[in-house]
Amino acid sequence: MTSLNISPLKRLSLAEEVANRLQELIASGKYVVGQQLPTEPELMAQFSVGRSSIREAIKILAHRGLIRVQQGLGTFVLSQSGPGEALSQRLQRADFEDLNEVRFLIEVKIAEKAAMHRNNKDIEKMKGFLKKRFEYATNQQLEPCIQADINFHNAIAEAGKNEILRDLYKTVAEHLKNSFLLRYSNTNSFIESQHYHDALLQSIVDKDPKKALIWATKISNAPR
Repeated sequence: MTSLNISPLKRLSLAEEVANRLQELIASGKYVVGQQLPTEPELMAQFSVGRSSIREAIKILAHRGLIRVQQGLGTFVLSQSGPGEALSQRLQRADFEDLNEVRFLIEVKIAEKAAMHRNNKDIEKMKGFLKKRFEYATNQQLEPCIQADINFHNAIAEAGKNEILRDLYKTVAEHLKNSFLLRYSNTNSFIESQHYHDALLQSIVDKDPKKALIWATKISNAPR
Protein backbone atom coordinates (compact mmCIF):
# COMPACT_ATOMS: atom_id res chain seq x y z
CA MET A 1 0.00 0.00 0.00
CA THR A 2 1.44 3.36 -1.03
CA SER A 3 2.00 5.73 1.87
CA LEU A 4 0.97 9.32 1.43
CA ASN A 5 3.35 12.11 2.35
CA ILE A 6 0.95 14.19 4.40
CA SER A 7 2.17 17.00 6.60
CA PRO A 8 1.03 16.86 10.23
CA LEU A 9 -1.88 19.07 11.17
CA LYS A 10 -0.80 22.47 12.38
CA ARG A 11 -1.89 23.37 15.89
CA LEU A 12 -3.26 26.86 16.37
CA SER A 13 -0.90 29.31 18.00
CA LEU A 14 -2.04 31.40 20.95
CA ALA A 15 -2.26 34.39 18.65
CA GLU A 16 -4.55 32.51 16.23
CA GLU A 17 -6.76 31.32 19.09
CA VAL A 18 -7.06 34.88 20.42
CA ALA A 19 -7.79 36.16 16.90
CA ASN A 20 -10.54 33.56 16.45
CA ARG A 21 -12.08 34.38 19.83
CA LEU A 22 -12.06 38.10 19.06
CA GLN A 23 -13.58 37.40 15.66
CA GLU A 24 -16.41 35.48 17.33
CA LEU A 25 -17.04 38.43 19.66
CA ILE A 26 -17.09 40.85 16.73
CA ALA A 27 -19.40 38.59 14.71
CA SER A 28 -21.81 38.25 17.65
CA GLY A 29 -22.08 42.02 18.05
CA LYS A 30 -20.14 42.25 21.31
CA TYR A 31 -17.95 44.75 19.49
CA VAL A 32 -19.81 46.67 16.78
CA VAL A 33 -18.50 48.41 13.67
CA GLY A 34 -16.72 51.62 14.64
CA GLN A 35 -16.20 50.56 18.25
CA GLN A 36 -12.72 50.61 19.75
CA LEU A 37 -11.33 47.33 21.02
CA PRO A 38 -9.90 47.11 24.56
CA THR A 39 -6.29 48.17 25.02
CA GLU A 40 -3.41 45.71 24.81
CA PRO A 41 -3.12 45.34 28.63
CA GLU A 42 -6.88 44.74 28.87
CA LEU A 43 -6.78 42.08 26.14
CA MET A 44 -3.74 40.46 27.77
CA ALA A 45 -5.69 40.16 31.02
CA GLN A 46 -8.87 39.01 29.25
CA PHE A 47 -7.18 36.15 27.37
CA SER A 48 -4.33 35.47 29.82
CA VAL A 49 -1.65 35.77 27.14
CA GLY A 50 1.41 37.93 26.58
CA ARG A 51 1.74 41.16 24.64
CA SER A 52 3.29 39.47 21.58
CA SER A 53 0.29 37.14 21.21
CA ILE A 54 -2.13 40.06 21.37
CA ARG A 55 -0.17 42.05 18.80
CA GLU A 56 -0.01 39.09 16.44
CA ALA A 57 -3.76 38.46 16.89
CA ILE A 58 -4.45 42.09 15.99
CA LYS A 59 -2.36 41.69 12.83
CA ILE A 60 -4.34 38.56 11.90
CA LEU A 61 -7.67 40.34 12.32
CA ALA A 62 -6.44 43.36 10.37
CA HIS A 63 -5.38 41.05 7.55
CA ARG A 64 -8.87 39.48 7.59
CA GLY A 65 -10.35 42.95 7.12
CA LEU A 66 -12.17 42.95 10.47
CA ILE A 67 -10.31 45.77 12.23
CA ARG A 68 -8.06 48.74 11.52
CA VAL A 69 -5.24 50.04 13.69
CA GLN A 70 -4.94 53.81 14.00
CA GLN A 71 -1.60 54.80 15.43
CA GLY A 72 -2.00 56.84 18.58
CA LEU A 73 -5.77 56.30 18.71
CA GLY A 74 -6.34 52.55 19.06
CA THR A 75 -7.85 49.58 17.23
CA PHE A 76 -11.33 49.86 15.76
CA VAL A 77 -13.83 47.35 14.35
CA LEU A 78 -14.06 47.75 10.59
CA SER A 79 -16.43 44.89 9.67
CA GLN A 80 -18.41 42.13 11.37
CA SER A 81 -17.52 39.54 8.78
CA GLY A 82 -14.65 40.73 6.61
CA PRO A 83 -14.17 39.89 2.94
CA GLY A 84 -12.29 36.68 3.67
CA GLU A 85 -14.92 34.95 5.84
CA ALA A 86 -15.96 31.58 4.48
CA LEU A 87 -19.61 31.28 3.40
CA SER A 88 -20.19 28.28 5.64
CA GLN A 89 -18.86 30.21 8.64
CA ARG A 90 -21.09 33.19 7.81
CA LEU A 91 -24.16 30.99 7.46
CA GLN A 92 -23.43 29.32 10.78
CA ARG A 93 -24.06 32.58 12.64
CA ALA A 94 -27.01 33.68 10.48
CA ASP A 95 -30.48 33.76 11.99
CA PHE A 96 -33.32 31.57 10.72
CA GLU A 97 -35.17 34.35 8.88
CA ASP A 98 -32.14 35.35 6.81
CA LEU A 99 -31.30 31.73 5.99
CA ASN A 100 -34.88 31.00 5.04
CA GLU A 101 -35.00 34.00 2.72
CA VAL A 102 -31.87 32.81 0.93
CA ARG A 103 -33.39 29.32 0.70
CA PHE A 104 -36.53 30.78 -0.88
CA LEU A 105 -34.58 32.66 -3.55
CA ILE A 106 -32.49 29.63 -4.48
CA GLU A 107 -35.30 27.06 -4.36
CA VAL A 108 -37.39 29.01 -6.84
CA LYS A 109 -34.52 29.25 -9.32
CA ILE A 110 -33.36 25.64 -9.04
CA ALA A 111 -36.93 24.40 -9.57
CA GLU A 112 -37.23 26.43 -12.75
CA LYS A 113 -33.88 25.18 -14.06
CA ALA A 114 -34.63 21.58 -13.09
CA ALA A 115 -37.78 21.65 -15.20
CA MET A 116 -35.65 22.64 -18.19
CA HIS A 117 -32.67 20.34 -17.72
CA ARG A 118 -33.74 17.25 -15.73
CA ASN A 119 -33.14 13.75 -17.06
CA ASN A 120 -34.69 10.39 -16.18
CA LYS A 121 -32.06 9.67 -13.52
CA ASP A 122 -32.83 12.99 -11.84
CA ILE A 123 -36.54 12.18 -11.81
CA GLU A 124 -35.98 8.80 -10.16
CA LYS A 125 -33.85 10.39 -7.42
CA MET A 126 -36.45 13.08 -6.73
CA LYS A 127 -39.27 10.53 -6.63
CA GLY A 128 -37.34 8.38 -4.18
CA PHE A 129 -36.59 11.21 -1.76
CA LEU A 130 -40.14 12.55 -1.96
CA LYS A 131 -41.55 9.10 -1.20
CA LYS A 132 -39.29 8.81 1.85
CA ARG A 133 -40.27 12.33 2.94
CA PHE A 134 -43.94 11.30 3.01
CA GLU A 135 -43.28 7.99 4.75
CA TYR A 136 -41.21 9.63 7.49
CA ALA A 137 -43.76 12.43 7.87
CA THR A 138 -46.72 10.06 8.29
CA ASN A 139 -44.75 8.07 10.88
CA GLN A 140 -43.81 11.25 12.80
CA GLN A 141 -40.08 10.65 12.30
CA LEU A 142 -38.99 14.27 12.36
CA GLU A 143 -35.23 14.20 11.70
CA PRO A 144 -35.37 11.61 8.87
CA CYS A 145 -38.28 13.59 7.37
CA ILE A 146 -36.28 16.83 7.41
CA GLN A 147 -33.30 15.08 5.85
CA ALA A 148 -35.49 13.55 3.13
CA ASP A 149 -36.93 17.01 2.43
CA ILE A 150 -33.41 18.43 2.12
CA ASN A 151 -32.37 15.52 -0.10
CA PHE A 152 -35.38 16.12 -2.37
CA HIS A 153 -34.49 19.77 -2.90
CA ASN A 154 -30.81 18.91 -3.30
CA ALA A 155 -31.82 16.52 -6.07
CA ILE A 156 -33.75 19.36 -7.72
CA ALA A 157 -30.64 21.53 -7.48
CA GLU A 158 -28.57 18.78 -9.13
CA ALA A 159 -31.17 18.43 -11.90
CA GLY A 160 -30.74 22.12 -12.72
CA LYS A 161 -27.18 21.39 -13.94
CA ASN A 162 -25.74 24.57 -12.42
CA GLU A 163 -22.96 23.50 -10.06
CA ILE A 164 -22.75 26.86 -8.28
CA LEU A 165 -26.48 26.93 -7.49
CA ARG A 166 -26.29 23.28 -6.44
CA ASP A 167 -23.42 23.91 -4.02
CA LEU A 168 -25.01 27.09 -2.66
CA TYR A 169 -28.27 25.29 -1.96
CA LYS A 170 -26.54 22.35 -0.28
CA THR A 171 -24.61 24.70 2.00
CA VAL A 172 -27.68 26.72 2.97
CA ALA A 173 -29.83 23.60 3.46
CA GLU A 174 -27.36 21.95 5.83
CA HIS A 175 -27.37 25.02 8.05
CA LEU A 176 -31.17 25.14 7.97
CA LYS A 177 -31.46 21.54 9.14
CA ASN A 178 -30.60 22.38 12.76
CA SER A 179 -33.00 25.33 12.66
CA PHE A 180 -35.79 23.03 11.46
CA LEU A 181 -35.07 20.55 14.25
CA LEU A 182 -35.41 23.34 16.82
CA ARG A 183 -38.42 24.90 15.11
CA TYR A 184 -40.61 21.82 14.67
CA SER A 185 -41.71 19.32 17.30
CA ASN A 186 -43.63 17.08 14.85
CA THR A 187 -44.04 16.44 11.13
CA ASN A 188 -47.57 17.85 10.72
CA SER A 189 -46.50 20.79 8.55
CA PHE A 190 -44.52 18.43 6.34
CA ILE A 191 -47.64 16.32 5.80
CA GLU A 192 -49.68 19.43 4.98
CA SER A 193 -47.16 20.61 2.38
CA GLN A 194 -46.71 17.21 0.72
CA HIS A 195 -49.17 17.98 -2.09
CA TYR A 196 -47.18 21.10 -2.97
CA HIS A 197 -44.07 18.96 -3.34
CA ASP A 198 -45.95 16.39 -5.43
CA ALA A 199 -47.12 19.18 -7.74
CA LEU A 200 -43.60 20.60 -7.96
CA LEU A 201 -42.19 17.23 -8.95
CA GLN A 202 -44.90 16.77 -11.58
CA SER A 203 -44.13 20.15 -13.13
CA ILE A 204 -40.45 19.17 -13.34
CA VAL A 205 -41.38 15.82 -14.90
CA ASP A 206 -43.58 17.71 -17.41
CA LYS A 207 -40.71 20.11 -18.20
CA ASP A 208 -42.89 23.08 -17.30
CA PRO A 209 -40.60 25.76 -15.76
CA LYS A 210 -43.44 28.25 -15.24
CA LYS A 211 -45.45 25.83 -13.10
CA ALA A 212 -42.28 24.70 -11.32
CA LEU A 213 -41.60 28.29 -10.34
CA ILE A 214 -45.18 28.71 -9.07
CA TRP A 215 -45.11 25.54 -6.94
CA ALA A 216 -41.62 26.27 -5.59
CA THR A 217 -42.86 29.71 -4.52
CA LYS A 218 -45.87 28.17 -2.76
CA ILE A 219 -43.57 25.74 -0.94
CA SER A 220 -41.16 28.46 0.15
CA ASN A 221 -43.98 30.65 1.46
CA ALA A 222 -45.72 27.83 3.32
CA PRO A 223 -44.72 26.14 6.58
CA ARG A 224 -42.41 23.26 5.78
